[in-house]
Amino acid sequence: MRQSRKTPASPTDPETPKTAADEPTGGAPVGPATSVKRTIRRLARDESVHPALIPGIGVEDTGREFRINKPVLAVAAALTLAVVVWGLTSPDSLAETGSTALAWVMQNFTWLFGILAIVIALFMLVVGYGPTAGVRLGSDDEKPEFSLPSWIAMLFSAGIGIGLLFYGPYEPLVYFLEPPHGFLDEPGSRDAMHSAMAQTMLHYGPIAWAMYALVGGAIAYSSYRRGRPPLISAIFEPIFGPGKRNPLGATIDVFAIIVTLFGTAVSLGIGVLQISRGYEIVSGAGPTGNAFLVALIAILTSLFVISAVSGVKRGIRTLSNINMGLAGGLALFIFVAGPTIFLLNLLPSAGVAFVDELGTMLTRNPDHGQEAADFLSAWTTYYWAWWVSWTPFVGLFVARISRGRTLREFVTVVIMVPSAVCLVWFTALGGTSMYMESRGDGISEAGSPEAMLFAVLDNLPFGAVTSVVAMIAIVIFFVTSADSASLVMASMSENGKPRPSARVTVMWGVSLGAVACTLLLAGGENALSGLQSIMVVSALPFAVVLIGVMIAWAKDLRNDPYMLRNKYAKTAIDQGVRRGIEDHGDDFVFGSDEVPAAEGAGAWLDTDDPSLTEWYTDAQGNGSATDEEPDGAPALTGETPAVEAIEAAPRPDEIEAGPGTGKG
Repeated sequence: MRQSRKTPASPTDPETPKTAADEPTGGAPVGPATSVKRTIRRLARDESVHPALIPGIGVEDTGREFRINKPVLAVAAALTLAVVVWGLTSPDSLAETGSTALAWVMQNFTWLFGILAIVIALFMLVVGYGPTAGVRLGSDDEKPEFSLPSWIAMLFSAGIGIGLLFYGPYEPLVYFLEPPHGFLDEPGSRDAMHSAMAQTMLHYGPIAWAMYALVGGAIAYSSYRRGRPPLISAIFEPIFGPGKRNPLGATIDVFAIIVTLFGTAVSLGIGVLQISRGYEIVSGAGPTGNAFLVALIAILTSLFVISAVSGVKRGIRTLSNINMGLAGGLALFIFVAGPTIFLLNLLPSAGVAFVDELGTMLTRNPDHGQEAADFLSAWTTYYWAWWVSWTPFVGLFVARISRGRTLREFVTVVIMVPSAVCLVWFTALGGTSMYMESRGDGISEAGSPEAMLFAVLDNLPFGAVTSVVAMIAIVIFFVTSADSASLVMASMSENGKPRPSARVTVMWGVSLGAVACTLLLAGGENALSGLQSIMVVSALPFAVVLIGVMIAWAKDLRNDPYMLRNKYAKTAIDQGVRRGIEDHGDDFVFGSDEVPAAEGAGAWLDTDDPSLTEWYTDAQGNGSATDEEPDGAPALTGETPAVEAIEAAPRPDEIEAGPGTGKG
């Protein structure tokens, strides 16, 4: 084994030369605390460490400073303001431009979203079940912060949202009545029900959740094993280099904020339309109109902004847990009060149908004709873009609750558990709506997609009561999802600060409500279509970012200490077995002896390569070199360690029990 690592000079050695870092700067006096801190940082940089023995380091142990990133905040805010002003002054122009841009994206980049979904799913399979499966999202000896049941419960909360209440009874019914291209089933037949469930699970199943797993896993690895801030741009340090995230890194963070804003606004717009329609049905009132929508958004925006800055996170968590109970209870009620035996038969067959029809669904493309192209534009490609737009938001949430898990655990649970929840949910609501339609209950004649849920509940016992429960659930999902999105966007504006400042959080909360309100103001569904168009267009550049995330994360994993140790072990065992047989025949055991450098188990590795260790030694003693000035917000300085701020921030299980999926 080569002995090339250097022993650091003693800080008390009189012959040790002083560095510029040790000298006072600007004539300012250097007190004992400052001197000790600088000495520790210098020793951390000089300390000899073998790259295969690095244990990993969490962001809270780096002394990193979190300050407002003024360029990112300014550009993202300016883009948001431009869209709001455009929508207020010329809504028709905005809608027309959005439709034109959407048509261009769908015509030229349907292939990109389709390939991206497949590649991400395959990438995560390799990450979770290949050589990297044992890599931990944290230091080597770190244990998961949450028990397995608690972790799964929080992932469950991320799997239910406004969109699932909206699309649950609606989407399978659409495919049931009009099977997509490639399905040969008779419309309205029992076979068409299985195809409809298969198509729905393509949009909500493992392939979709792999996108969240990619960003969540990459952020968790980067922040809790490599000591970087929880930002999308920080994942790219293997490509850009440490401390060199700007301007490309700043551009990535701007895109992350913008796609989160518009992706969340789509869900909030859907929620407002459904609440409005539910109010009309339950109260018996006539059409509510735009004034009602604006007032409703204003009230709900006030609620989630207050909750985002109040700091009363345990109350919000309790409210969210109650909402999980409401949603779960609603699904259970439909299972029991609805066609129970039919749903129990449909549940396993829907899962099998998804696997059986996967090839047909993934090979569908615009070259199959205008019908297929229109379907992809309205559904599959649109869904992939929507999931992409929610990856920064949900990915950060998933990262926070998954710390300490191995990649095998992470990939298995994060992809499969929410997919199973979605399968049960759509079987209950979608299966019931298809069953009712097949027996002539006229669910498809409800009048609008947002009325489908209430039409299903109206055909079951206690329809008036369950409709009110559904409306309450939608309202709470609105508040908690928007609350979480505001905090995430504020955090991304402040270099990943765990507990962002109130003023930035309020700014993004108000912006979120303003965007949803502006684009609904022109007239309900038509305005929502314009918002959806903008969301798809904004997701296009971030689709390219996800490709970069895979490349950067793969580079990180390739040189992870766990991977280096595995290669050492494989080489040492191979050499040891050969020598043991040559020297001793069958009778030998393993030991360790020093050998010439060219013959050792680590002959393949240049342990002096700075790229293998600098990330660790720099993280031990340095904050971010790219942080901006605090602009009045308290920064996490060396005197206020990052770990104190992390501990003061809400724990992941105290964050609003899940932001919802890309559909809510």
